Amino acid sequence: MTTKPEKLRIVGVFAHPDDEGFGSGGTLAMMASHGHSITIICATNGDVGEISDPNLATPETLADVRKSELRRAMSVTGIHDVRFLDYRDSGMEGSQDNNHPNALINTESAIVINQIATILADINTDIILTHDPSGGYGHPDHKTISSHTTSAYHKMLGHDATTKCALYYVCFPRSDFQKVWETLYELGIKPPFASENLNDLGTPDELVTTIVDVKHYVNTKIESLNCHKTQIDPKGPFEQLPETMLRDMMSTEHYQLAYPEYYKIDHDILRKLSSI
Repeated sequence: MTTKPEKLRIVGVFAHPDDEGFGSGGTLAMMASHGHSITIICATNGDVGEISDPNLATPETLADVRKSELRRAMSVTGIHDVRFLDYRDSGMEGSQDNNHPNALINTESAIVINQIATILADINTDIILTHDPSGGYGHPDHKTISSHTTSAYHKMLGHDATTKCALYYVCFPRSDFQKVWETLYELGIKPPFASENLNDLGTPDELVTTIVDVKHYVNTKIESLNCHKTQIDPKGPFEQLPETMLRDMMSTEHYQLAYPEYYKIDHDILRKLSSI
């Protein structure tokens, strides 16, 4: 007789609508299909993101449009608990948006940490997914949410050193970034960002602890990502990559099991879930 796997409470904490998609969209779809309870926390509304088509939104309406896009995307994935902290998008590193007083990065850390910790505790969370400390490509909001979620994790736990709640960082391995950038250069296409800092992009490969095969969920992942229409440029650099290469990369997702230390490797719950 096969024992049914325990139904877990999973929370993804991300900076902007669409951040959940490329790095962890397949894992989220897999866990939703297994009946686990999933909540997505989105810290900002992505209100200074680019608009791929002016018919979709204006700078004034972009926040509301992107929130709707995230809800549709998560509905496709099978997730219906989506919560917004409603902070202002801080923009790319070095942009004027970094200086806006309402930007996430300029909000008192304790306020954001307490908001996240309260939700995690109320849900009695088993697994947390968030950005890795590098922010993938150094986005200030990604790095801030990684730091705040890590602090919220410890605040939620207090002195309970025996908890099995696991905190995972969503990783974009450095070697993958380099492969994509090199392919873009070979195709004569300028990468979308950080072309001068290729050696600093992504998570160092040696920090990746967990690799999840999501090939059976790639179609759902793509359909979900396509809901973020304001952020998809049909002529953008990623859309010009060979389809087989893009699909192959989307079939594998990478994580770093950050905490708790004693829970690592032999008790890697995300790895176990992916093998069910």
